[in-house]
Amino acid sequence: MTPRVRRFGLPLLTVSVLVLATACGGGGGSSASESSAKPGEKIKLTVGLFGDFGFKPLYEEYKKTHPDIEIVESVTQFNDHLSNLVKRLATNAGAGDVEAVEVGYISTFTAQPAKFTDLKQYGLDQRQADYLDWKWQQGLSKDGTQVLGLGTDVGGLAMCYRKDLFEKAGLPSDRTEVAALWPTWEEYIATGKKFAAANVAGAKFTDSPGEIFRAMVNQAPIGLYDTQDNVIADSNPDVKKAWDLSNQLTQEGLTAKLAAFSPPWNTGFAKGSFATIICPAWMTGFIQEQAKDASGKWDIATVPGGSGNSGGSHLMVPKQSKHPKEAAELINFLTSKDNQARVFKEEGTFPSIPALYEDPSIQNFTKPFFGDAPIGKIYSDAAKALKAQHLGPKEGDVRVAIGNGLGRVEQGKQTPDEAWAQVLEDVAKIK
Repeated sequence: MTPRVRRFGLPLLTVSVLVLATACGGGGGSSASESSAKPGEKIKLTVGLFGDFGFKPLYEEYKKTHPDIEIVESVTQFNDHLSNLVKRLATNAGAGDVEAVEVGYISTFTAQPAKFTDLKQYGLDQRQADYLDWKWQQGLSKDGTQVLGLGTDVGGLAMCYRKDLFEKAGLPSDRTEVAALWPTWEEYIATGKKFAAANVAGAKFTDSPGEIFRAMVNQAPIGLYDTQDNVIADSNPDVKKAWDLSNQLTQEGLTAKLAAFSPPWNTGFAKGSFATIICPAWMTGFIQEQAKDASGKWDIATVPGGSGNSGGSHLMVPKQSKHPKEAAELINFLTSKDNQARVFKEEGTFPSIPALYEDPSIQNFTKPFFGDAPIGKIYSDAAKALKAQHLGPKEGDVRVAIGNGLGRVEQGKQTPDEAWAQVLEDVAKIK
């Protein structure tokens, strides 16, 4: 199946969630525990997504055994989806029966359990054994007593690279040899300097520093928050190290200055404007969509540091849904073991169910577009090596503030020290 434009891990703009926090003191919307549908009545379920999750074939399969269910999918861009969901939860009107939430914001919403249906009342707590432990925990209420979301996928990390550009730069292009170039991020930068010295026409070593910063922070034992939900960006040495190394890419002239998911960035795939890019599993489908004529030129190697996670989502049922039982049943179906495997093979999003990682159909899965790279094995190994990291309630907004700072350095508007000082000021204002 031709890959579709997928959802992404890091929003382009800061979206305030303060309105949600101030509006959730009490219960919200309908609290019905069963369907309000009358016998024989056709039930319409709305599913709110950002980008294409690859669910359309699953809906058709579901409706074969649930002829009384009509499913309407509403797909918007990430920022629009998030801001709309915030407003609709705050006003207790307009949210879908099923809403997708990206991992950067999951802790924001699970901290407001009054706004969402506890899926435990429909038996979905029995799915716990299916999941990676940390993925399951992300979908629980802050006190751990309610199941508010079931995971769809994880963004296990790898590094996608252009074999042809590496060859032009006199670098190895075999994926094993490429991985050996950069066991650490410092060595990744050193490789970038070699690439830059070769002066490959029209190509920089990487697209921009933002996702590289995110990857480095996600590999650390502790990220932007401590376990008491205090922002520790200013005191965590791993965060500052990631900041410094990311800015070094800029200062060495190794970035194409293409902001992720901007139109020029999309065009950059087709033009071969960069030789490497941080590559969670869902990115493979995006690359294949944007660089249709580059089949066989891209390949995949392990990421510096060996593992990590970027992106992934959960499906939740807002309390205002009039059909929470049917919505919960649909979530259970969409996130089943078989369907997570199917969506991975067709769309590239990697399952959050570890039993699949040893499944031969996953382990042996390859993609001709990426030179028959063993995608299943690469991402299975990355997911198995991943160590969980605590996510704070405003994780997404903090990351955006830092990403904006990296962008100011890349655009020459501030020095790294000036940008870092402003980042800390901006982060301090996020409440």
